[in-house]
Amino acid sequence: MTTATRHPVELRYATTSDVESTADASRVLLALEGSRGTVGVRGRVKDSALFRDTLTAAFGILSSDLRYRGKDRTAYLAYLMKQGKRATAQIWEAQKAFLDNALDGEEKQDALLDPVLTVDPDSVSLEVFSRDESAYARLSFDNGLFDGREAAHGSTFLDVPADLPARMDRLRTYLPVSLDAHVALPAKAAREPRNVEVPHAWLRGFLQVQSAATLPSSTCELAPIDLYNLLFALRTRKAKKAPRALRFELVPGAAPRLVLEPWELVLECHGGKYTGTSPAVVRTFGRQRLMALARLLPHAKSVRLQLMGPGLPVFWVIDMGSATLTLGLTGWTESGWSSAAAFDVLMPRAVPEGLAQSLRDRLRAEGPLSFETLVAGANGATKEQARAALQLECLRGRVLFDLSKGQYRPRDLMATPVDESVIRFGSEREARAHRLLGDGSAGAGEVKLTKVHDVVGEGTRIHGEVVDREAVRSFFPSFLLDLEGRVKEATCGCPHFRRSGMREGPCEHQFALRLAYSRRRTEEEALRRTPEGRKLIRAETRSYVRRDAESGQEMVYRVSLDGQIVAVEWGLRTGEARHQRLWFDSDAEARSAYFTRLETLSADGYIDAASSLV
Repeated sequence: MTTATRHPVELRYATTSDVESTADASRVLLALEGSRGTVGVRGRVKDSALFRDTLTAAFGILSSDLRYRGKDRTAYLAYLMKQGKRATAQIWEAQKAFLDNALDGEEKQDALLDPVLTVDPDSVSLEVFSRDESAYARLSFDNGLFDGREAAHGSTFLDVPADLPARMDRLRTYLPVSLDAHVALPAKAAREPRNVEVPHAWLRGFLQVQSAATLPSSTCELAPIDLYNLLFALRTRKAKKAPRALRFELVPGAAPRLVLEPWELVLECHGGKYTGTSPAVVRTFGRQRLMALARLLPHAKSVRLQLMGPGLPVFWVIDMGSATLTLGLTGWTESGWSSAAAFDVLMPRAVPEGLAQSLRDRLRAEGPLSFETLVAGANGATKEQARAALQLECLRGRVLFDLSKGQYRPRDLMATPVDESVIRFGSEREARAHRLLGDGSAGAGEVKLTKVHDVVGEGTRIHGEVVDREAVRSFFPSFLLDLEGRVKEATCGCPHFRRSGMREGPCEHQFALRLAYSRRRTEEEALRRTPEGRKLIRAETRSYVRRDAESGQEMVYRVSLDGQIVAVEWGLRTGEARHQRLWFDSDAEARSAYFTRLETLSADGYIDAASSLV
């Protein structure tokens, strides 16, 4: 990775964070970065157990890394050598040399940004982002948690030594605990400045996941016992085959259901009823990351979910009274190129000149404000323009959306704003893919979807043609999008793929095809909701399901439109199905009957199974 793909940051800490304990009291000393001026907070903690458990959980998310790592077979080769097997010293030395070379830049790649501490007039918050770039968490403490609170408002970085989580874990709740977070702490030796080169990919993930919180979403409430049941089921089972999704079934007027795949284990929830206007199914992946919430179960009072949609982040808001943890999980544990198509929609398009600056200045002057309040004073700007401007400020790291309270807050991630054009794309190949799609760049190409084939039990096979005018030729990429939204069996005829296959990531033509497919699906779903779009549909098949609350069995309806024919197939998923075929005098009559049947099923609480697809 070259320097052009990194953001240099100099961190100046006067001392190291520590936990001081005596026989009578404990004090948590948090060292803050000193280049931002005077920032800090001090006070005695009222609920020591809540303070300890929430901070430990946040530090656990910070250090989490669930990416697959291959096994080091060096010790096994040494064992074979002792046994006289065919494992020569040359093989052993060659593998060691390869590992040393492969891990040469590992220390630099892992030198990520420290957590961000923000002191506001009404709260103090801590933001962390996991090493595998798949989990974002914001821990907020209200002023009511502290006695004698003294604060200097602002944002800066927090020093977290490797042994700090273990020392926090040893805090005794029967002793008084105080917090002292300052730029310069007394009686400590000064430290040398530390230079950190933050990868743009990590910074992009941090800002985009946080920016995703501003998107429209489906909201549902869970009881703490529902979270316990989910974590217990995940801890006592291990899926050996795909799909491994956590499926949310949302029916208006009914409590949400959680379904664990591939066992189809149904967990009935005991929180509030779903208040949405239409039934929905949302599938999420990377569910093992939820085990980080186990430490918070004794303190949880309620759990709220913000479901952005297939492939987009899911936010879990854990309300613990005077503390709130917001956990944002990306669509996949490995935030690779499969999710690039989903994050592509997060970037704002057209923002009026000066609107972002005026909204940020108002937040600095008046403090946290809701979106409606900001729009009301936005000098005639529309809601869409104001939302795009605020999202742009989130991507620059200058504004934070507090999902737990539904408010925007001023927060400077860096001393200078992040250039969104630098982190616009995850890699150079992704930037070239957008050029091929014609996203406002010269020499644009053309991307065509030549065949989309749904393979039952496997996923969707996608073929395309990419006209690369810069290379003066066409390429024909293809791949299989499996049931978990991952890309498999990818092919392309370009030199990059012929040289290294998928070992160095996808080529720009595969990127462009994946983005084109995602955009077309989004456009088709939006178009079919309009009368004009429905007139273009001549053949289509939809499946609707409804689960019986008592027996847990699923009733499945499969409705098909084919010209002047409407075919209906229904029955229990595990039983025999009944069939019906209806002929009409014209395509318009058949189309009207088809959509009337779909609307009737939705009104009866049936869920469109297609909405659960990635």
